[in-house]
Amino acid sequence: MSGLFEKSDSLNTPIECFIFDAAIEVFPVKPHWHYFAEFIYMLEGSAKMQCGDYSYILNKGEMIIFHPSEVHSIYPTNGTLPKYAVLKFDINRFNLTPAYAPKLRSIFQYAKKTEMKIIFDRKFAERTGCESIWRVCLSECTDYKYGRDLVLQSNIYVLLMNIVRFWLSEGMVIDSRLIPQTEDYVIENITEYIDLFLSENLRVANIAEKCGLSYSCFAKKFREQYGISCKQYIERMRLYKAEEFLLFTDFDLNYISQETGFSDCSHLIKSFKRYKGVTPKKFRADRNPLKS
Repeated sequence: MSGLFEKSDSLNTPIECFIFDAAIEVFPVKPHWHYFAEFIYMLEGSAKMQCGDYSYILNKGEMIIFHPSEVHSIYPTNGTLPKYAVLKFDINRFNLTPAYAPKLRSIFQYAKKTEMKIIFDRKFAERTGCESIWRVCLSECTDYKYGRDLVLQSNIYVLLMNIVRFWLSEGMVIDSRLIPQTEDYVIENITEYIDLFLSENLRVANIAEKCGLSYSCFAKKFREQYGISCKQYIERMRLYKAEEFLLFTDFDLNYISQETGFSDCSHLIKSFKRYKGVTPKKFRADRNPLKS
């Protein structure tokens, strides 16, 4: 299975949305797997979706979901070449659930284990506004605008909740078997913990402990999963957060450094310049002179 692995860029693009046109792309899509959840909405034509030991025919206006770490592939049918919208995302980043419910990653893990339905007909897609959701996500992935991440996440949340509600109507039960999983951290979802405490004094040794791993084992596994060290990941995420502050607010650098977890303003400036090639002040001025 390892030879089929397709790396997902959880660091730079935790959410991807794009159009796949089989007439101009490499097709069929060979068997592969990744740590992202992948949802496909058929725009034109049809295709054979292979998922594990099962195969499905996805027609125009229908949707299918592939769970994280599940081997899947896509092949032509006798009809026209397909054109479909793809939504791939790190489900570990979606943590907003009611107090009485487990996190979405736990619900989807359980749905996979119990073999809940993964293909949804046109009636479901029309009732839940799938086409509109994909249109918004495609637009947001094309342009970097204020609140981009929130708009993407809010639309995906709507889609996820509609799927969960459907599974509940089909007999899935959310009970105590799911709750204990919400406090567990492994390499695949430790970024959830890092994001939550990004503004605090995070130590790699403490993060490794959250995963129940030794420092050296955690460091190796983290680099394999994300392509950089955990320390580099933490700094990169802080810089991304600082970049948004600079683009969309008038807060001064002292405030931004505190909110993003840098030890002080000079540390922020030094790290930002190394990352972007310019100081935070110059970066802000180049993109909006009124905020310089």
